[in-house]
Amino acid sequence: MPALQPRFPTVAEWKAIVARFQKPSLWRAVVQLVDTLVPYVALWVGIYFALRVSWWLAAPLAVLAGTLLVRVFIIFHDCGHGSFFKSRRANDITGFFTGMLTFTPYYQWRWEHSLHHATTGNLDKRGVGDVWTMTVQEYLEASRWKRFAYKLARNPFVLFFIAPFVLFVILQRVPRSNGDTRERNSVWHMNVALLVMVAIMSWIYGPLNYLILQAITTGVSGACGVWLFYIQHQFEDAYWEEHETWDFTAAALQGSSYYKLPRVLQWLSGNIGFHHIHHLSSRIPNYYLERCHYSHPVFQQVKPITIRMSFKSLAYRLWDEQHKKLVGWRRMREVRREQKKKAEEGK
Repeated sequence: MPALQPRFPTVAEWKAIVARFQKPSLWRAVVQLVDTLVPYVALWVGIYFALRVSWWLAAPLAVLAGTLLVRVFIIFHDCGHGSFFKSRRANDITGFFTGMLTFTPYYQWRWEHSLHHATTGNLDKRGVGDVWTMTVQEYLEASRWKRFAYKLARNPFVLFFIAPFVLFVILQRVPRSNGDTRERNSVWHMNVALLVMVAIMSWIYGPLNYLILQAITTGVSGACGVWLFYIQHQFEDAYWEEHETWDFTAAALQGSSYYKLPRVLQWLSGNIGFHHIHHLSSRIPNYYLERCHYSHPVFQQVKPITIRMSFKSLAYRLWDEQHKKLVGWRRMREVRREQKKKAEEGK
């Protein structure tokens, strides 16, 4: 007998369930700021004194700072959604300064990320805030240059090590032409703030020392952040539909993963593994995502992805519209052979 499909709630049902988790807590937000930023600053202080002894002591501390910077980014992320504090002003101020630490302009990122939430799993509205994803047929019909570019973009080394550096250090320094004035100006304001921060840190640590240390920290946090984002939407049974049949609830609960992590990694990643809950309601602050997930059995129908299972996602490259799942290059070659055979039989 075929497996029963999970019954997901209606919009009215899930809105009623999540409503009580959408109210930010001032003390939880302050505690999270303290237990994140204080250790982060402490690590940089430790790096300063470690440099006086050996680079072999300083570099591991920079790696630890990079992992903690992922949690800083989640705070920035929540501020962008207006969910971290009740006060919009508090969110904007905190978002700006945590954005400076993560090299991300607050208002431009917030605008682009809102598009991601509005279009996740929509085949007709791909392209903003997503991992580049082509369908099998699109890939077969693409030019040789586009196929090469796509393979390069989906290469794990490029995706998790080169792309984060390019994104956070280079692309985030340039305003998007299709953004509003506030979004464009936020990039220039952030660039000025970063110049000041880099100048101060270079004076304290020495220009070369700081650039290397910041490269390590940004590289580690960027790789971890992109990995998390990749797993959140690039898994075998992820939801993708054409615009006419696209459904927001299904896109959230079937197109966003529940990445079940060990407690320490869950803490470092700011509970963002409960991504299905986050996409269902971005107004829920990260410190309530787990509570919301366990508050109702309907959310626990979402099949968790473990660390071991997540590595399988590295093999997925294309969306197979026929089988409604992400597939690897092997499936693409099968389709190409099938189409070639049909073409030859039709002659």
